[in-house]
Amino acid sequence: MDIPEPDAFTRPYWQAAAEGRLLLRRCRSCGRAHHYPREFCPHCWSEDGTWEQATGRATLYTWSVVHRNDLPPFGDRVPYVAAVVDLAEGPRMMTELVDASEPRPGLPLEAAFRRGVPVFRPAAG
Repeated sequence: MDIPEPDAFTRPYWQAAAEGRLLLRRCRSCGRAHHYPREFCPHCWSEDGTWEQATGRATLYTWSVVHRNDLPPFGDRVPYVAAVVDLAEGPRMMTELVDASEPRPGLPLEAAFRRGVPVFRPAAG
């Protein structure tokens, strides 16, 4: 299995990802979106949050080509591009960059899904 074991709180996130949809949490108190999913807002500490579907648009913030990783399942995938992207909704997200021959800061990206896990690729057009 390539995804963490979902718990009652994260199950909606992983179910949406399995369907090809990226969810974020949005705080009802301060209005800010955040990612990774957690039960409190990292900006104002409110526990009043809701799930919302993200657009799937992002820009590349930074990346690193990983040539060695001994942890399953990553060892079978090397080399791969570990990336941090700025989601259109505001949060930064750690992910994997796929199908990008020439990464560059600010590269427009779109979400893709590999076996229920969100990854990003260069945006079409």
